[in-house]
Amino acid sequence: MTIELTTPVSPDALDPRVAVDPARLLDRVERFARIGRNAHGGIDREGFGDADVEARAELVREAHRAGLDVWGDAAGNVLIRRPAAADRAGRRVVLLGSHLDTVSNGGRLDGAYGVMAALEVVQAVAEADADPSHEPVAVAFANEEGARFPQPFWGSKALTGQLDDLPGEPEDNDGVPLRGQLARAGGDLDALDSAAWPPGSISAYLELHVEQGPVLEQAGDRIGVVSGITGRTVLTVDVVGRAGHAGTTPMELRSDPLTAASRIVLAVEDLARGSRLCRVATVGRLQVRPSTPNTIPQGVQLTVDLRDGDPVRLELAEDAVRNAMSVIAGERGVELTVAVDTRSQPARMDEALKQAVADSATELGHPWQVLPSGAGHDAQIVSGVAPVGMIFVPSIGGVSHVPEEDTADADLVAGAEVLLRTALRL
Repeated sequence: MTIELTTPVSPDALDPRVAVDPARLLDRVERFARIGRNAHGGIDREGFGDADVEARAELVREAHRAGLDVWGDAAGNVLIRRPAAADRAGRRVVLLGSHLDTVSNGGRLDGAYGVMAALEVVQAVAEADADPSHEPVAVAFANEEGARFPQPFWGSKALTGQLDDLPGEPEDNDGVPLRGQLARAGGDLDALDSAAWPPGSISAYLELHVEQGPVLEQAGDRIGVVSGITGRTVLTVDVVGRAGHAGTTPMELRSDPLTAASRIVLAVEDLARGSRLCRVATVGRLQVRPSTPNTIPQGVQLTVDLRDGDPVRLELAEDAVRNAMSVIAGERGVELTVAVDTRSQPARMDEALKQAVADSATELGHPWQVLPSGAGHDAQIVSGVAPVGMIFVPSIGGVSHVPEEDTADADLVAGAEVLLRTALRL
């Protein structure tokens, strides 16, 4: 898959009529940040939850107010384009977007900013009645985070036809079926294959995102040209022991899943901190059953999140942690089951799109640098069917997935300007 760039820049890219409206963009970012905001200032907008459904409904209204066509697919994705025209029928698409869902108590920009900027690009092109060679289409992918329903990248996997990676009857972390929640969001689990786009219909995918790290801010650069996206493996581990009274069960007769789980947590950390088999390794969720102060637990469930840019290292790290957990289970007298929740391969950004982002930033006078993404994004899923590119803007303090997540207004506008110009270069 290759991309051809317009050289020199297309007339539309230089036409002052095709421009981002900064006030409109920032107003949308702020208004969507109110949807799902909790008492602590964070955003609770987990995929297919009440706030997520509210946000997608507001996105539909916003697109209609802008005079744009909007529709949803069976996976719960929301797509926006200019009103249909005969002379654009069959034209290949440059897809622009991100996601609206958040982690629990997350930030206001992760995902939603990219959707607002994509909407701004489509609206700017429509208002100028421009005629780019590729039709810009904005997308809000469903359940990218997998915070409640542990099937991250749900929407992008469905749109790209990667249905084998999705379970037949998904459930959330408490066993609630996705089927009903998806229907409430306008989707249809039985028609999921209808969400897949025909091969070759996506000319390119561009995703604008906050960096979620400190590199751009520390360097004083405004734009990040993403070189690649880390691979990720997420395991759900169930450790089952034998419940007992904390005061009457002798230590030598215990089968304690929590002490076994604590050793697993340290073994996961050692993968990255000690043996350095992968770049980072994290246990982010630990659930103890029952969780009472005077009871030896019956079971513990935890997640293991492994990330690296090299697929071989990622595989070796998974093998190593599985072996370590097996040894710990034997030594502690507990039973162990391991299920794979996510296995996403590292993705490289298309070279021509990287160059287009860099050229656009240079023309707009924004300092930039090339850097990798340590977080996963829908772009790595779309890379299986089309060339992809990503644009980063600085994160204040380098933080993300927390209420303090923030980016300067000028940087938010700059990112949208680079996205617009890059889309028009194709």
